[in-house]
Amino acid sequence: MQTLPLVALIGRPNVGKSTMFNRMVGRNRAITHDRPGVTRDRMYGEVRRKGERDFGLVDTGGFALDDAGESVRWDAKGPEGLKGFEAEVYEQARIALDEADVLVLVVDGREGMSPLDARLADHLRGSGKPVLLAVNKVDGEERESELTAEFYALGLEPIAVSAAHGMNMNGLLDAIRERLPEEKEAGEEGEEPGVRTGLRIAMLGRPNAGKSSLVNRFVGGDRMIVSELAGTTRDSVDVVADIPLGHRKRKRGKPVAQPGEPEELWRFTFVDTAGVRRRTKITDEVEQFTVQAALKSARKADVAVLVIDALGGVAQQDKKLISYLDREKIAFLVFLNKMDMVEPAARKKVVQDLESALSICPHVPKINGSALTGYNVDEILTMARSIHEEAGTRISTGVLNRAMSEALSRHQAPVVKRRRAKFYYMTQTDVHPATFVFFVNDPERVKDSYAKYLENQLRKLLGLPHAPLKVLFRPSHGGKE
Repeated sequence: MQTLPLVALIGRPNVGKSTMFNRMVGRNRAITHDRPGVTRDRMYGEVRRKGERDFGLVDTGGFALDDAGESVRWDAKGPEGLKGFEAEVYEQARIALDEADVLVLVVDGREGMSPLDARLADHLRGSGKPVLLAVNKVDGEERESELTAEFYALGLEPIAVSAAHGMNMNGLLDAIRERLPEEKEAGEEGEEPGVRTGLRIAMLGRPNAGKSSLVNRFVGGDRMIVSELAGTTRDSVDVVADIPLGHRKRKRGKPVAQPGEPEELWRFTFVDTAGVRRRTKITDEVEQFTVQAALKSARKADVAVLVIDALGGVAQQDKKLISYLDREKIAFLVFLNKMDMVEPAARKKVVQDLESALSICPHVPKINGSALTGYNVDEILTMARSIHEEAGTRISTGVLNRAMSEALSRHQAPVVKRRRAKFYYMTQTDVHPATFVFFVNDPERVKDSYAKYLENQLRKLLGLPHAPLKVLFRPSHGGKE
């Protein structure tokens, strides 16, 4: 598998980098808003066009001014004048700049050139990498000369575009491809070793539960910005990591390969999402978008990990998220984070509260651990793979009908309206989630309690203890009797 060349979008806040990112990758991956500073972490995507060379694309947070209103001063340790959270946003952008093969400086044609644009242009030219200048928000060819003229002072050839309307985006893409490094021949040095396709795992939970810390623990670095300030993560950010997995034993909470058994590389995609608060507390428009993106990411993932802050206990919002995941039949597990920081006397209550919250879906596995120390973090991948494998299981009709007969013989359907529901046969119609259909004379006679009984029996008889199951009832043999 060969790594795609990488292109980074660099610029001040609110110049349209995220809109440009979405336009290039062909879908709305990054959240866009008129407010500056919405993008914080690095957002990766792939630009693929039929008949054209593919490349990777990374969107970055905007480089800002310091408290004195002056442009930041660059050095190897980072910009002076930025502290705390802003410095971490800068660090994410700096890493993207170092990783990239081609740099695109994005500026705002309507606002005109700023001192920071000039400082950024000087810095990017000093990187020794190909640099392109995209003058964004030029919404018509008739104003192209007027809006781009002053940007020639940056020493770069301006390319006038409108990411929002798509004007001249093909021209920008052509210019990018002309500056990509030459493709390596198969087998040349630099090609990646083969890796097996892993899972797409979405982190879901309330703000500050430890989702970003968990992603950083998986990838072995400060990939995501972590802050005590709730709401640090806004976009749903994909982070790809190749992780060695195989036959493992545990030693002091850390995975260790069995002697003589090589581990395989698996490529996982971790999706860090924004924290989900109670709807009544959301008054910010950007936060509304982030919550929608978080829930959408959970639905599209192979497995979701609901991260709960054990220090704060199992909150009402955690219960609502459990109900949502169960109702949508999303494969998920619960990671009770920060358990190492909970007083021993309080741990039992936290676990009991979680078990009570999971009473509507007792099949969901729960793991106690710590993203900070790494305790039990590796168990997440092991359990996620097991759940995903269960959810994709195909079972023959013969096995299903033997299981149905055994379940019915253990406990008959209750009498409803002086008659019992009569079951004829069952079949499997889908996977992810595994979907089973019972054909009966009258589905209205199958009450919810008996449907739950049948689901529990299928789990036991078919060996599907953790995956979500969808159990449906359809009329057959002429319908009602």
